[in-house]
Amino acid sequence: MAARSKKMRVPPLAFFITKYFGSGVIIATAFIHLLAPANEALTNPCLTGPITDYSWPEGIALMTVFTMFFIELMAARFDVFGEQGHDLEASDPSKDLIRSSEMAKVKMAAKNAPSHPLNQAVNVDDANTLVASSDEGSGESPSKAPTRSSIPGREDDFSYPPGGEDHLGHQRDHDLDDDHFAAQMTAIFILEFGVIFHSIFIGLTLAVAGDNFNILYIVLVFHQTFEGLGLGSRLATTQWPRKKSWLPWVLGGAYGITTPIAIAIGLGVSATFAPNSPKTLIINGVFDSISAGILIYTGLVELMAHEFMFNPEMRKSSIKMMLFAYLCMCVGAGLMALLGKWA
Repeated sequence: MAARSKKMRVPPLAFFITKYFGSGVIIATAFIHLLAPANEALTNPCLTGPITDYSWPEGIALMTVFTMFFIELMAARFDVFGEQGHDLEASDPSKDLIRSSEMAKVKMAAKNAPSHPLNQAVNVDDANTLVASSDEGSGESPSKAPTRSSIPGREDDFSYPPGGEDHLGHQRDHDLDDDHFAAQMTAIFILEFGVIFHSIFIGLTLAVAGDNFNILYIVLVFHQTFEGLGLGSRLATTQWPRKKSWLPWVLGGAYGITTPIAIAIGLGVSATFAPNSPKTLIINGVFDSISAGILIYTGLVELMAHEFMFNPEMRKSSIKMMLFAYLCMCVGAGLMALLGKWA
């Protein structure tokens, strides 16, 4: 609502901090709140048999990472989301902050530039007029003057489409937007699946917590709030197609109701769901490992590599803006890792 309501007037800085803070939260969740408990569950002394013969938490997470990469590879190969790259429903307020910072920097540089004829921009039409006048004075035909639509290269070279370099640049921008949109959509759905998958087992664990319910409840409230912040910031700042403007509301609502429903299920099966039984330990360990693999891949590839190194907005931003985003991510990861001391 904050990203789509003009009445709330949330500053772009808030979206910027939340977006990258949430990235750190999700990455720390994968390692501290999923992989570590999975390792603890599947190495429990109560377990016997093949489950104890191998490092299954890391192995399951590794298989999940490759599975996630295969899914994204196929989604990119068959352009699952690319055809909807245009006609977007909302802008990214965090990117607006980067753009406004860049515009301010450009204006400041132009203001401080020395007033000298060589530093002033020359209109292309004026330049052509000057060239034509010069050719007339020298006795040469003005028809040889270069025009605005001239394309570098040979006249018989058909490798350039109509429109010249400007058209090529425009086409590259569209291709870049489509690629970034497809990556965003894939990341969002993978992230949603991983977080909801994890929330189900958090609800089940809380329902059978027994004497530790009070402490576990307080910690998991903070845990789910931070994790929801990480997912919600992505849903808010993603540019959704207008035909699917309802989708972020559904995905956000799905996260909100998943844990309560899982708690209700856990209360219903609490009589047969013993917290420390071998069956329960194996189920929790396996599903925590799968969730860890999903969030590790999403966090490292989509939220770190794509956002910082392959995002054209971030690549064009100042070093201060990039380091500020990195700091927000570190703070989110640090706070989430600190919560791992208690749950």
